[in-house]
Amino acid sequence: MTLHLRPATPADAPILHGALLRLGDHLGTGAHIASTPHDLATHGLAPGRAFEGLIAEIDGRFAGMCLYLKIFSTWLGRPGVYIQDLYVEAEFRGLKVGERLLARVATLARAEGATHLRLAVDDDNPAAQAFYDRIGISHYPSDRIHAAYGDAFANLCDRDETGDPI
Repeated sequence: MTLHLRPATPADAPILHGALLRLGDHLGTGAHIASTPHDLATHGLAPGRAFEGLIAEIDGRFAGMCLYLKIFSTWLGRPGVYIQDLYVEAEFRGLKVGERLLARVATLARAEGATHLRLAVDDDNPAAQAFYDRIGISHYPSDRIHAAYGDAFANLCDRDETGDPI
C-alpha cells in the first residue's frame, strides 16, 4: 500500500464533509453537525480560508483527513497550529495514517514559523486520548475549554448590542 498526503481543495469538500459525518457518528454526536459541503468549500478551503486541510490517500482511495488552522500564542509570542478535526477511515486505522497527517501538518506549520500544536479531544474518546499520548501530544490538566454556541453565543452578542457605548 502507498500512502499519499495532499492539500485539500474546495473540490474535496464533499469527501471531507462525509468524513466529518462519519466522525460524528463514531463519537455519537453526528446529529450536531450542521455544516454542509458548501460551507466547507466556501468558508473553509476557499481563498482567504478559515482552515486548511490535508487528505490521506492509500492506493488512490480516501484514507483520512486533518483539518487545521493557524493560531498564535500571546504567551509564547509565536504562531502555532490548531487541529480541528482528524479522521482516519476504519479500514486504515492502525497504519499510522493519523500520525503521518499530524506530522505533516506540524512540518508545514513549522515551515511558517509555528512552534506548537494544540487540539481538543472528546472526554468520551479514550482511544483518541491514548493515540495522542502515544505520539507525544500531551493533555494539559490546567487547560479547560469553554465555548459559546447557539443561544449562548447570541446572548453574548446581545450583551454588546445592549451594553454601554464604547
